[in-house]
Amino acid sequence: MLSWATLLSLGKHYETGEPLPEHYYQKLLAARTYMSGSAMLRQIHLSWVDLELHYGYQPGGKETAADVRRRLAQTTMVLDPLPEDAFLCAFGHIFAGGYAAGYYSYKWAEVLSADAFAAFEEAGLEDEEAIAQVGQRYRDTVLAWGGGKHPMEVFKAFRGREPDTTALLRHNGLVAA
Repeated sequence: MLSWATLLSLGKHYETGEPLPEHYYQKLLAARTYMSGSAMLRQIHLSWVDLELHYGYQPGGKETAADVRRRLAQTTMVLDPLPEDAFLCAFGHIFAGGYAAGYYSYKWAEVLSADAFAAFEEAGLEDEEAIAQVGQRYRDTVLAWGGGKHPMEVFKAFRGREPDTTALLRHNGLVAA
């Protein structure tokens, strides 16, 4: 999420020192969420294809890998893939990139990141004392424990609950702020 106060503290004209006009900030906000629903749907589609091909797909069965993708596209794509689409042949993440049913981790990382940042938003980005307290809690949990504890335990210690997708949807302009 772009904070107007933070941006103003960083963004000044290089010659005059004039702050960034607010209408440019509004354009940045609008551009940041442009087509974010389509981008999220694409990531969900690719994640689901990855999971299905690594978990439920049976080579030599009644469906080809392309059939699986087309079936999943019915609920995760606005337009069906073209019959000549050979995207799976180039989807190196799941076949040559070492992800093997882990492509969803891109979206999951965004959920965790947005939800963690929401803790700072909830404290009030203008309230330096509150931000320092949240930052200290982040330091004492996420940064201090790192991989020493189960990731869900670390996140719950920081946020006081399990992850929630609401902040990601809000940051992407998909639910009201």
